[in-house]
Amino acid sequence: MKRPGLCSGLFYLHLVMLKVGLTGGIGAGKSTVAHIFKILGIPVYHADQESKRLMQTNPSLVEKIKLAFSEKAYAEGILDRKFLSSLVFNDKQKLELLNSIVHPFTIKDGLEWMKKQTSPYAIKEAALIFESGSQGEFDVIIGVFAPPAMRIQRTIQRDQVEREKVLNRMEKQLDENIKMKLCDHVLINNEQTLLTPQVIALHEQLVLLSTEIEK
Repeated sequence: MKRPGLCSGLFYLHLVMLKVGLTGGIGAGKSTVAHIFKILGIPVYHADQESKRLMQTNPSLVEKIKLAFSEKAYAEGILDRKFLSSLVFNDKQKLELLNSIVHPFTIKDGLEWMKKQTSPYAIKEAALIFESGSQGEFDVIIGVFAPPAMRIQRTIQRDQVEREKVLNRMEKQLDENIKMKLCDHVLINNEQTLLTPQVIALHEQLVLLSTEIEK
């Protein structure tokens, strides 16, 4: 955060709205952390939910998906997620193509959403911040970490899917240890270290960071 310049020897409090990214691998607990931030009064943009909305409602995005994956991607005007998933699940190139089409729309939508917020900081929760190359849009990036075995078990229970499918999805994401090293702050969600106190402490830091001292 850059400090403002000198101004007549007086001190002023200058509030800025920080753009905060929240990321972590599948099953790490991003949604749980986001919920705690919401309770603390912080607005959260959920990239996965919003990308699904845009894939259904944005005419330009819909057209690009149809051109790339055929008209079958939409059945009677409704996105056929099962059809699209069957195309990209085991095809890395097609998955990368889909992401390259959808991510720019989600990134733009998230930036526009950020501009409308008035809180000390606002959060964009997204699994693929680094993978999509969008880390530059944030002032601070928070990572949520959980051990691999715990992440796998959580995802199996949450999504009612087989272990192999969870492992397949994990392989498509950046290595968790690398991802956490790229983050500015890391929250531990291993069911041994209390999560809520960590979030509250970080919330207080971010509120303080959003207040620049101008001399």
